[in-house]
Amino acid sequence: MTDNNAPNPSATPTSDYRDADSFQIEAQGHAFTFYPSGSDRLEALLDHIRKAESSVHTFYYRFQDDVAGTKVRDALVEAADRGAEVSLIIDHFGSDTPLSFFNPILEAGGKFALFSPKWNVRYLVRNHQKFVIVDDARVMTGGANVSDQYFNGPEDNGWCDLGLAIEGPVVSRFSEWFGIITEWIESDGSQFRKLRRMIRDWDPGDGPVQLLLGGPSIRTRHWALELKKDLVHASRFDQISAYFTPPRSIQRLVRNVAQRGEVRLITAGKSDIDATIAAARLLYRPLLKAGAKIAEFLPCKLHMKLLVVDDTSYFGSANMDKRSIRINVELMIRVEDAALAKRLREFLDHLEAASRPVTPEWYAKQATLPARLRWRGAYALAIADYWLTRKLTR
Repeated sequence: MTDNNAPNPSATPTSDYRDADSFQIEAQGHAFTFYPSGSDRLEALLDHIRKAESSVHTFYYRFQDDVAGTKVRDALVEAADRGAEVSLIIDHFGSDTPLSFFNPILEAGGKFALFSPKWNVRYLVRNHQKFVIVDDARVMTGGANVSDQYFNGPEDNGWCDLGLAIEGPVVSRFSEWFGIITEWIESDGSQFRKLRRMIRDWDPGDGPVQLLLGGPSIRTRHWALELKKDLVHASRFDQISAYFTPPRSIQRLVRNVAQRGEVRLITAGKSDIDATIAAARLLYRPLLKAGAKIAEFLPCKLHMKLLVVDDTSYFGSANMDKRSIRINVELMIRVEDAALAKRLREFLDHLEAASRPVTPEWYAKQATLPARLRWRGAYALAIADYWLTRKLTR
């Protein structure tokens, strides 16, 4: 039987892979600092919180009671002891940490709350956002949760992810959104229709830097809708995503871009959920036929989310899968800036160099009958999860 996860001898060796260095770029009146390295990401997060003077507003999908989680929790406690207003919200589905772990925050005068604290069908909707707002002036966001696996290096089984710090006008949009979601949670966090209305009515602004949201069954003012608009006439599309099972409408748009221009897709060669690799591979054939360039990242598990369409970049919490696009509460920052797009493509070059090229020849060897059946089974499970969740949460 073919080992679908075996390294390709012709691919670039990954034993010497190192995360890229942090980099900063000024764009559209904002300063964006990107942290590809887990250790840099953790130190930046801790420094971010330690510099707080008046407030620290924090929201994470997952917050673990491990070494990194303890450091971040203690930094929040110290901020509260200094007199800063500290609040932390986590998704109850995403975190299995004992709630007593967060008691020191409460004892220091901070606030702690859960998204979807009660079990019901709405519990299937995950608040997948990750961000920390300090003094309503700086924000850290991206794909990484608070857990050792998101901050360790590849040599220590760390995950490839991306965090970023932002200074500039869009930070006020984060603060506004945090206030809205906090009010919803404090009203008992079960008014599902109100949550959908909040996301539907969100105004991302009309400037070159926008804070876009996504949520259950929302079709307007959605980050994925903006992405689709950008793809319609795009001549180039580059992306890296941990999970790649987008809706057919986006698959079609990506194929169209490949036929008239350039498409580069970096997907997971290793994942926390192996079925996601299998499901993604089922979609490769038509993309390759259209001329898309595909590679699977090999050094470690992939958790990054980054999209670049012509001169427009998207980064944040959302994967390119149906759950992130149609169900989960997500946030993505959209920036129209040619220099930023160019720099992020250079960063993707670094990741591609450590990835296995998915050529038509390689794919044909992998696509045996047993493999295709396994891929179809994984894809069917992903679709079943999507449709069941969507039906139950209408």
